[in-house]
Amino acid sequence: MPELPEVETTRQGVAPHCEGQTITEVTVRDGRLRWPVPDDLPERLQGQVVRSVERRAKYLLLQLDTGTVIVHLGMSGSLRVITDQSPAMKHDHVELQLANGRLLRFNDPRRFGCWLWAERPDQHPLLRDLGPEPLSEVFNGPWLHRQSRNKQTPVKSFIMDNHVVVGVGNIYANEALFKAGIHPRRKAGRISLDRYHLLAQAIRETLAAAILMGGTTLRDFVNSDGKPGYFAQSLLVYGRGGEACWECGRALKEIRMNNRSTVYCTRCQR
Repeated sequence: MPELPEVETTRQGVAPHCEGQTITEVTVRDGRLRWPVPDDLPERLQGQVVRSVERRAKYLLLQLDTGTVIVHLGMSGSLRVITDQSPAMKHDHVELQLANGRLLRFNDPRRFGCWLWAERPDQHPLLRDLGPEPLSEVFNGPWLHRQSRNKQTPVKSFIMDNHVVVGVGNIYANEALFKAGIHPRRKAGRISLDRYHLLAQAIRETLAAAILMGGTTLRDFVNSDGKPGYFAQSLLVYGRGGEACWECGRALKEIRMNNRSTVYCTRCQR
C-alpha cells in the first residue's frame, strides 16, 4: 500500500499541472471504489478551479472554491497526469479534464481507493480524528511521551496508530525504530522521554529522506510520472530479515506483529 512518502511524492508530481486549472470535464467510468463515488461529483466539479493540491495523512485533497475532493490511493491506486491523450486503460476509473489540455487520471485495479466530496474536510469522518503530521512542529518527543503514558501496546503499533501520528506505515516504523535503537515490542508506556525524542527525530528523518528519494518501490505503486521510487535501496532493516545488521553485523530477526513483517536487530534495539 502506498504510504505517506509515496502519497506526498504523488502530490508533488501532480500539483504543478493541476493548480490554477479549471476542470472542464469529469468522467467516472467505475464509481464502485471502497466507498462509492458520489453520483453528483461530476456536477460539483465541472467548471471549478483547482486552487491547491494538498495532503493530509495518506489522503490527497483537491481544494476547490466550493469544497474539497478527498482522494485515497488505496492498496493499488495511482494518480497520474496524462499529457498525450493516451486512451484510458482497464482500471482508469476517474478522470478530470483540465483547461490546459491535461488529464488527471486515477487508476485502481483493486478499487480500495476513494474519491469523496466534503465541504469541510477537517470535519469529515476520515480526517477529523487524525493525529499530527510527522513533519509538523506539533509532532515531537514530548507529544509521543504524553500520548504513550499507561499504554501497554507495543511501540511499533503505537506509532502506526493514526490517532497518535499520521503516515507512519509499516516500512517506515521498522526503519525509525531501528534508527532510534528501540525494540518494536517494547511497551509504549515504558519508554522514556529521552528515547521518544530520538524516535520522533528518527521518524521525521526517515520520512523526509523517503520523500526526497521519491518513496519506496512497492509492487503496486508508481509515481505520477510512471517511475518507481528508489528509497528501497536505502532500507536499513525492512525486507532484510536474516541479513547482517549494518551496525553490528548480527543477523536481523524477522517476526510478525499484527500480521505485518517486523524486522529488527536483537543487539542494537532494546
